[in-house]
Amino acid sequence: MANYVWQHPDWTSRLRWNSERLLTPLAAARRRQGKILGKAAGLGFDLGQEARASILTDEAVMTAAIEGEDLDRESVRSSVARKLGLPTADLLPTARHVDGLVEMIVDATQRYEDPLTEERLRGWNAALFPTGYSGIQKIIVGDWRRSDEPMRVVSGPVGRETVHFEAPPAERVPGEMGRFLEWYATDPDPEDGLLRAGLAHFWFVTIHPFEDGNGRLARAIADMTLARDEGTPIRLYSMSAQIRTEQDVYYDILEQTQRGDGELTGWLMWFAACLERAVTNSEERLALVLAKAHFWQGHTEINLSERQRKVVNRMLDAGPGGFEGGLTTRKYLGMTRTSRATAQREIADLVVKGLLVRRLGGGRSTNYEIVW
Repeated sequence: MANYVWQHPDWTSRLRWNSERLLTPLAAARRRQGKILGKAAGLGFDLGQEARASILTDEAVMTAAIEGEDLDRESVRSSVARKLGLPTADLLPTARHVDGLVEMIVDATQRYEDPLTEERLRGWNAALFPTGYSGIQKIIVGDWRRSDEPMRVVSGPVGRETVHFEAPPAERVPGEMGRFLEWYATDPDPEDGLLRAGLAHFWFVTIHPFEDGNGRLARAIADMTLARDEGTPIRLYSMSAQIRTEQDVYYDILEQTQRGDGELTGWLMWFAACLERAVTNSEERLALVLAKAHFWQGHTEINLSERQRKVVNRMLDAGPGGFEGGLTTRKYLGMTRTSRATAQREIADLVVKGLLVRRLGGGRSTNYEIVW
């Protein structure tokens, strides 16, 4: 008796869904998608790059978080800025594995029209593990898994993992991946692009072809498919950020579908609804990017040091609420590593130029907020 979908004979031909039940969630996702793409069309190139950098940073941080890896957001932001050719003054140095993750995500979305090949997937996997280790464990990198040990998909802390399903044995991986890549290379019509992204995600994660990094690659493939469907490399929403928010539900629906007979309606309904929520939650971020752009457009004639610009950008990124407790000399020192005298002088200059204002009732420490 088959425990998992891949154990059914000719399992990929059994993958099916109820199109009528999918009409409503797909239509809702399409409406949200069209709305945010319309906003993107109104952005100038620089504004689009800023929004894209913000979403890509979210994507990298959250896709790693789903796998239990906690990345420093500023380090990821530095790597994204370098990959997109944004200003890099005062950016943090980045680790090789962070650069590799960002490079994979950028490659998947920027080169969405290029074929998805075995070589490309191997390169993505190698980029995720540049040292050949996953944590302290030596793994096969840039090649299909070969171990005779069962490949189990788990979540949760070490020692208390929850096993969600088991992938096909290693000897089946080359053939399974050949069928997957052949399907992906076919003309997507008449399939809906959103359905195709959900199907690609499920199919790839079912095979789990590598020793590690399969979840991150599955989400990159879904993003690549969505970029191809939308016809733009500019990602203005993060599926990984939304999946991270709904992580328990994500694993539950994935496990239920893996233990089924190829009926994917439930999985695809959740995928479409998750995409709709991802777009909805990104609209707030896009609004912040636009507000930030308008702020700088109103101060184009003002000369600032790189330190001042960095601090103001950090405050703008925090949104209208700003930093908790406002900007203080101590916080300025922490962000710029300059002297106290220089920090006080540059803050005073920002006040004179109308970018900052002293907050009233701020307690013992003088603190400031952005003049939006």
